[in-house]
Amino acid sequence: MRTVSASEAKQGLAKVIEAAAREPVVIQRQKRDVAVVLSMQEYERLSRLNVAEFQRFCDKVGTAATEAGMTEDKLAKLLTND
Repeated sequence: MRTVSASEAKQGLAKVIEAAAREPVVIQRQKRDVAVVLSMQEYERLSRLNVAEFQRFCDKVGTAATEAGMTEDKLAKLLTND
């Protein structure tokens, strides 16, 4: 992963964009990582991965709730009781 300073990124944005097509580019300000530039393909891949991971988590929770005896009726009752 390539790293550039914020001033380098500002002065050479076109180069940063070109580099991001190949690999993520970290931008640093005062020696601290402050941003990452990545290709649209990589962004979309990460977005899909997060959605899939969240769905797996929900499925796991749903399965555990069902195994513990939770039903839609019981859940509705729990949610309507104060």
